[in-house]
Amino acid sequence: MAWIEPEVTRKPRRPMFLCVLSNTKTAHIPKLSAAGKTAELTDYTPAGDAELMETGNIISVPVLPMTPPYDTPTPAIMTRSALKLTDAPYHFINSGLIVTPEVPCIDLKAKPGEDIREPVAVNDVQGIYERAKFLGRRLRNQVDHVVIGESIPGGTTTAMGVLMALGYNGNVSSSADENPLDLKKQVIEEGLKASGLTFGCLKDDPMKAISCMGDPMMPAVIGLVAGFQGTDVSVVLAGGTQMVAVYALIKHLGFNTEKLAIATTRYVVEDKSANFTELTRVLGVPAVYVADPGFGKSELKGLHRYETGTIKEGAGAGGAMYLAGLYGISQDEFRSEVENVCKLLKAGH
Repeated sequence: MAWIEPEVTRKPRRPMFLCVLSNTKTAHIPKLSAAGKTAELTDYTPAGDAELMETGNIISVPVLPMTPPYDTPTPAIMTRSALKLTDAPYHFINSGLIVTPEVPCIDLKAKPGEDIREPVAVNDVQGIYERAKFLGRRLRNQVDHVVIGESIPGGTTTAMGVLMALGYNGNVSSSADENPLDLKKQVIEEGLKASGLTFGCLKDDPMKAISCMGDPMMPAVIGLVAGFQGTDVSVVLAGGTQMVAVYALIKHLGFNTEKLAIATTRYVVEDKSANFTELTRVLGVPAVYVADPGFGKSELKGLHRYETGTIKEGAGAGGAMYLAGLYGISQDEFRSEVENVCKLLKAGH
């Protein structure tokens, strides 16, 4: 598989990478998320990702976000490498963090998401959306190409919940070797029941779908996209099935999607437990970019684990690699930089 599919040769004049950092208490459900060594440590994962992307190391969090075995390092190592190689401008956006990173963040004044089995999963959805939209409008004169990523443990479960509320049967991917789909479906069924919802009942009310079954990353990304509407800015949603859910919400809100695309890793596309490709086809996503970091050629065991399904996407990794491809960075150059980051962190061996 190619480094970037389809091949894109035009380097953006004014690119920007944005990463929305959020938490949902849905991630506290045991065995639901592998984005941290324990369910409790997932609270620290977005903050750790931001610190790693910014500095190359962690500062305030107790442990580097990793998944056992072989301490498979967070996808933020890929994003860090791409940002370093391209020197593209970037911002981190706090949309409901439990733990705040020790690096600069734009704060949307959002509360962390609740467990989706509660009647309200996200408070002040409209407020988060409006503040993010204002931010998008502030940024739109500075850019011509925006890549928006996310870091939120438990986000594939909330994505699946929102997709079901909108009327889509979508198996989402997982950050674990074995996708706990049965557990996710059970949690979502309990969440739908707690909110008095049925499959597809909110297809005409996407904001309520977020409020009942989503997470605070979603209104933030949608608001940013809204802020870029009506301009020539191209927007790439960087992520797997989570960004498919965001795209579905955008479509149901009636936005113009001509300048929207999704970028992810081949690990998401090849995940047989999920149906990423089918969902993008059903939703009519205009373009899907697939990045392959070539970790099968690496000597680091932790990176090899990506090839076998341990962690697939996160922290905007696929979109950051897409950006690296636009800058003409080769797969070998990229993989070498990721290995350098791992060696400095003493991770992935």
